[in-house]
This record gives sequence, structure tokens and C-alpha cells, in this order.
Amino acid sequence: MAGNSNLHISRAGKTDEFYTQLSTIEDELRHYRHYFKGKVVLCNCDDPYESNFFKYFAMNFNTLGLEKLIATCYATSPIMGEQLTLFDIVNLKGKFSSEKQPYKIVITEVTDENGDGAFDLTDIEHLLKNKKNILTLLESDGDFRSPECLEFLQECDIVVTNPPFSLMKEYLPLIVNSGKQFLILGNMNHAILREIFAYFKDNQVWLGYNSGHFWFMVPDYYEAKATDFKIDETGQKWRRMGNICWFTNMDIDKRHQPLDLYMHYTPEYYPQYDQYKAININKTTDIPDDYNGVMGVPITFLDKYSPEQFEMIGVDRYVQDNPRYGHRFTINDKETYARILIRRKKNEN
Repeated sequence: MAGNSNLHISRAGKTDEFYTQLSTIEDELRHYRHYFKGKVVLCNCDDPYESNFFKYFAMNFNTLGLEKLIATCYATSPIMGEQLTLFDIVNLKGKFSSEKQPYKIVITEVTDENGDGAFDLTDIEHLLKNKKNILTLLESDGDFRSPECLEFLQECDIVVTNPPFSLMKEYLPLIVNSGKQFLILGNMNHAILREIFAYFKDNQVWLGYNSGHFWFMVPDYYEAKATDFKIDETGQKWRRMGNICWFTNMDIDKRHQPLDLYMHYTPEYYPQYDQYKAININKTTDIPDDYNGVMGVPITFLDKYSPEQFEMIGVDRYVQDNPRYGHRFTINDKETYARILIRRKKNEN
């Protein structure tokens, strides 16, 4: 199964293994190619020989001008060791298969070793045979929080991966506070977590180019669902997840494009919350062009947010002056959906 895995089983016992399609990665990464020349890239939640993140950077190593690619995997990957002919090459398969140990691959040179005129993962096998690149077992379990993996984080320039969604409130602050550049696939709901939203508010994190409903490959033991589930002609299972987006701190043109506003404020169309002095906005396109007070907007606003046009004040349930702190706002005693509080900037042109 080629793809990136959220290699983690949550405390609740739910699986957290979704494998990102190469096309999903390519569609987003094409906007950032100029950031990678001469850089060390870390994929620290990826089974290197199964991950499409690793595949993307290995196949584009020379085109991007990378200095080094590091990829690590977690010990409990359900597919580790099933397809890894690489371990036959470096005589690690026996130890790996019996103990399910995690490993890393470090790539510093990519050439067309088999002479077929193109680069693919077969060339990585040849490069490892020639010891130009390195595959080794990790001493710890490969968890991104382990001291060993934190050393890789310090070494790199840019982190690109799909981390375990269940651990996002730990993963994203760790990466942001490391000072590294990053491009991380996640869910838009992660942005309004108490542990994460402050980074958006302070313009340390923003959304990338693509968001919406994405299809992910999942392991065979995943149960079928009535919706957002399919099995392709090869028998591969797929699940579709909504509100998927990219988190980044690499500046992009999109975030500096102001949102065009057409609506006009009326108190009838824009009711005020029962316990907070702000008006409710049901759709981002409904933001009025003539209202300068505080507005509560859907979380999908983040995809259109420009720091030159708006300031973010907080998330409804966690804003300090919410008398029902920890709860959503209400209108006529009926609780609303999650809202981000914003205000137009006074110096907006």
C-alpha cells in the first residue's frame, strides 16, 4: 500500500491510519518548490518505502535541489516489513521482521543507477546497495516525540508529512516551536483546538492552497461504511475525509489576496449572539462589507483569511470574555456551530 500512514493507534482504540495519495501531495507541493533548494527535508511520520511523501521527495530530489531527505517510521505500522525488499539489501530484514523495529532512510544523492533514463524507487534500492545513502534501524520506537527523532527535527530545514490526526494538538505546537518551516496535512477542525488556535491568531500558521474532501487509502481491516467509502478494482479500500487542509508557515500569495465582500449589514440578517457582542455569519461569502464590529465566522473562513484584511480575535468557546467559557455561543438559546471571531482591520484599503 503506497502512501503515508498516520502510524498510531489512539488511546480510544480507533485506528488513525490514512495513506495520502501522491496526487494530493503533488497538487499542493507545486506551489512551494522554490522553498526547497539546498534544504534538508524531514518526513517524520512516514514509513519511507510506503510513504508517498517520501516517494515525492525522492523522485524530485534533484529537481528541487535538496541537500538531504530524512524519513522515519513508527514501530507499530501495520504494514512494516510486508513489502520492504530494502531490508534484504542491507541485511536487516530478519531483525526487523521479528521485532517490528522502526527505521530511517537518509538520502543525500539520487542518480539513475539502473540506467533506464528515469528515476524511480528502484534507483533507491541501487543507491542503498552502493552505500551512497543510508538505511538504519532506529534505537527508539520512531515516535516523533522521541529524543532520537527530535534530533532529526533539529537537523532539518523543512518538515513535510501527514502526522497522526489524533496527535495533532501535540504535533503541530512541537513543529511550530521548533522554528522550522513546515507543510503538514491535517483537518481544519484542528485549527480551533485550544492548543493550536493561538498560532493562527498570531500568524505563525496559516492554511495552504488546497482544502476540502480528500480520499485516503486505508488498511484492509477497516470496516466498510455506507458513505465516503469505496473499494477499487484492485480490492484497495478508500475513505474520504472532509475539511482536510494543509498547515504551513511558508508564505504564499494566496494569503495576501483580500476576500471580495458584497453583502451589506442588516440586524435582521446578521443576529447578535445571546452572550457576546458579535454578529453571526453563516457563510464566509456573507461577511458584510460595511460592518466594523466583531463577527463570528465559520472555520472555513481560514481558507480565505488575509492578515492584511482581518484580525482574528479568538474561538467562540475559548474567548476569555465568553460567560459560558468552554461552550459555543447561542442565538435565541440555540447553540451555533463553531465560530472564529474576527474584525476588519482599520487600515484596510
